[in-house]
Amino acid sequence: MTALAAGLVVAGAGPASAVPEGWSDPEPVSGLTVLVLLVGIPLGLVVLVALMVYVPALVRGERVAPGSGRIEELWIGGPRSGTKQLAGPDGDDSQAGGARGTW
Repeated sequence: MTALAAGLVVAGAGPASAVPEGWSDPEPVSGLTVLVLLVGIPLGLVVLVALMVYVPALVRGERVAPGSGRIEELWIGGPRSGTKQLAGPDGDDSQAGGARGTW
């Protein structure tokens, strides 16, 4: 019974390798073309993304090596010299100086 099933599968797969009438029979693809498409293009995209990430940091003079030290605190849009430029509370009713939570 299994031999009959295997024979039917093999016999049914034969026509699948035929080229339909009116279709072109393309040339076989070379191994180099396969390598370029399946390895070269993805690898090129990875290198491009890595350059887009690391080049701006290198241009600014930052170190990008792992374990190169702690990055200084960054406050985007905040005062340039840190919290020194922030107004401190000048009285009990002052709204300056951060959170107004009480304990």
